[in-house]
Amino acid sequence: MNNDTHVGLLDIFESLLRAQLNAIKQLKKSTGVVAEEKSTEKRMSQMDMVYDILVRQGQAMHINQILLAAKQQFDIDLDRESVVSALVKRVKRNDRFIKTGPNTFGLIDQPAQGDRP
Repeated sequence: MNNDTHVGLLDIFESLLRAQLNAIKQLKKSTGVVAEEKSTEKRMSQMDMVYDILVRQGQAMHINQILLAAKQQFDIDLDRESVVSALVKRVKRNDRFIKTGPNTFGLIDQPAQGDRP
């Protein structure tokens, strides 16, 4: 199997597991096993937040700008070292993010600054 196939399979498994977890949570709620939890619909991973910020911005951003945008858009203080570490790992795996400069990150599918779409 090539790398694209592996990534595709992992994406499928991730989606299936999320669906299963959501089904279990719904069953627990309907049977009264757990008290009402905060809505999971609004919860996002840190990397999903960063991705959303970069999509909205439309260009690469320095980590300081990303953290400020996360505070403004999601009312959350992200840990700088954790976010940078996670981004660097994703960059090395060619997973959504690229590094365009020192502590500056963009999206693989976005044109580089100065490029025309």
